[in-house]
Amino acid sequence: MSESTTWPGMQFGIFTVSDITEDPTTGTTPSEAEKIRNTITVAKHAEEVGLDVFALGEHHNPPFWSSSPTTTLAYIAAQTERLVLSTATTLITTNDPVKIAEDFAMLQHVSGGRVDLMLGRGNTGPVYPWFGKDIRQGLPLAIESYNLLHRLWREDVVDWEGQFRTALQGFTSTPRPLDGVAPFVWHGSIRTPEIAEQAAYYGDGFFANNIFWPKEHYQRLIALYRQRYAHYGHGTPEQAIVGLGGQVFMAAKSQDAVREFRPYFDNAPVYGHGPSLEDFSEMTPLTVGSPQQVIDRYASMRDYYGDYQRQLFLIDHAGLPLKTVLEQLDILGGEVVPVLRKELAQNRPADVPDAPTHANLVAAAGGARDARPNANRGDNLTGGSPYQDTAAAAGSAFGAAATRTGA
Repeated sequence: MSESTTWPGMQFGIFTVSDITEDPTTGTTPSEAEKIRNTITVAKHAEEVGLDVFALGEHHNPPFWSSSPTTTLAYIAAQTERLVLSTATTLITTNDPVKIAEDFAMLQHVSGGRVDLMLGRGNTGPVYPWFGKDIRQGLPLAIESYNLLHRLWREDVVDWEGQFRTALQGFTSTPRPLDGVAPFVWHGSIRTPEIAEQAAYYGDGFFANNIFWPKEHYQRLIALYRQRYAHYGHGTPEQAIVGLGGQVFMAAKSQDAVREFRPYFDNAPVYGHGPSLEDFSEMTPLTVGSPQQVIDRYASMRDYYGDYQRQLFLIDHAGLPLKTVLEQLDILGGEVVPVLRKELAQNRPADVPDAPTHANLVAAAGGARDARPNANRGDNLTGGSPYQDTAAAAGSAFGAAATRTGA
């Protein structure tokens, strides 16, 4: 089956944060080797049950194991046929953009184009000094680093000078992107309007990891991104490329799902010992219940955020054993996603773009590489630019709105 007929307008998949956590029901903790093997098994099973995307986080500290996502994703690519392999996230602040350019272009080639990446600043403060960076410079570092990465994939020879890394003269990143088309980039954020502005400026995707905050918070971020996407001439607000995170645990009977998941929720490294399962489920998109409850909850996301392109679910964290995760995948792929595909395709406007894949990016580049204004930006954002000014203004406006509403 060709790529163009495999994926519909929306992509559905899973992401993992790669935590190694004790199972609170047995008191056992998997080894690093076991958890890595299990994650590969989960990724392969995601393809088997008909999902479209597997995304892997990046961390450099316990209890997480995924310090080199491209290595793992290349191994998974060799054992799958159609699964899009992504990250959740790649740290644009502490990785050298030259190395990101090289690694993901290589992953493009070995996977046959089945790769994109999500860029983010990460949520672990100490990682910055570990890699010789200053967390207080996180935002300007993200802006400058992505400007360089963007150029490395689009210009065969790059001369570049910035604040945070050594200048480049006559540099060519190798290998060049597959078919002359850079991997698609999602800019991931849970709270930062400047990142939404950055995604809009370049015409890239914006991924709101919709698992921790009330919907009103993400509505403001996504609305800002859509407005600024149109402002920069990439299309209408409705044509902006949006992805969402999600979190579910399912059983045939909702009470069984709640009973089984509660000890994992209560002891999870991220939100354990905080709000109750019931409160967290009410405040965020976490849905613990029957497959129909998950369908109803996630079919409504379009009402809040508009038509969007990618929905990823977190299902393998907090110490859940492999057997349970594979069972969750069976339910997700067999009962939930097929219905969501139909629900979210209904009344979807014809001008809303499909989810980005290498095939449709190559087709678009071949037909109209420079047709859209600003489609191939090579601007130097390090010395001041309209983007930086509007990003700052957007951040201030968003912060004031968040203060008023308590977000």
